[in-house]
Amino acid sequence: MSDIDELLRIMAKLRDREHGCPWDVAQDFASIAPYTIEEAYEVADAIDRGDFVALRDELGDLLLQVVFHARLAEEAGAFTFADVVAAICAKLVRRHPHVFPDAEGNLQKVENAAAQTAAWEAHKRRERAGDDDPSLLAGIPRGLPEWLRALKLQKRAASIGFDWSEPGPVLDKLAEELAEVRAELAAGADPARLEDEIGDVLFVGVNLARLTGIDYSAALRRANAKFERRFRRMEQLAAADGTTLAGKPLAEQDAYWNRAKTEETGGAKP
Repeated sequence: MSDIDELLRIMAKLRDREHGCPWDVAQDFASIAPYTIEEAYEVADAIDRGDFVALRDELGDLLLQVVFHARLAEEAGAFTFADVVAAICAKLVRRHPHVFPDAEGNLQKVENAAAQTAAWEAHKRRERAGDDDPSLLAGIPRGLPEWLRALKLQKRAASIGFDWSEPGPVLDKLAEELAEVRAELAAGADPARLEDEIGDVLFVGVNLARLTGIDYSAALRRANAKFERRFRRMEQLAAADGTTLAGKPLAEQDAYWNRAKTEETGGAKP
């Protein structure tokens, strides 16, 4: 069975300037980064579908991304894959003092998962203490999907009490932000201002999910899956009627949507 050393060897061969793969040789950190993000989402999709065969394959693809970046770094003389492994091992031990004893053999106590999450964030803050940016919000990557960055910004602010205590006020804020979008549309919808107001709606939406204990990403994936499922059924229904959705007025398309929805829900509210 192949192991990590074999994968590292294959990656080095692919990157060989003389005998490697032209595509692999042409890549750099920036060109590979989008694939890294895509593979992470494909892992999440396999988990969401409960498909362990796909999960195995997608985890391999994600591991390849780590190996690819590490190979690029090694060629640049920055660090090696072994350095990546050593760094994460050290970090895990350092941030779990309740599991791994210190030099004197002492273990810290942690009450539950929530307490460990708070302790983890405290460890991260101490590690960032020497950074040039002293803000509580320092270190939140700008390359994250914006919904995830919004969530992390909100959690950081909430860690010092800058937060709503329950979903009710968030719903009020959401209504306020939607009213501002309506006002912009009524005023002629200046693109920059409209973008700003819609951004506020989306930001509050992330906050609402967080305070209700809902995973924003999972909720959006479920909404996407529901839309795709029903739209595909609309297409099937139209085909069964000897027609297509394209070119039909919205009212007729809506009728197919309602048929697909009724089939799925039995007429109950989804």
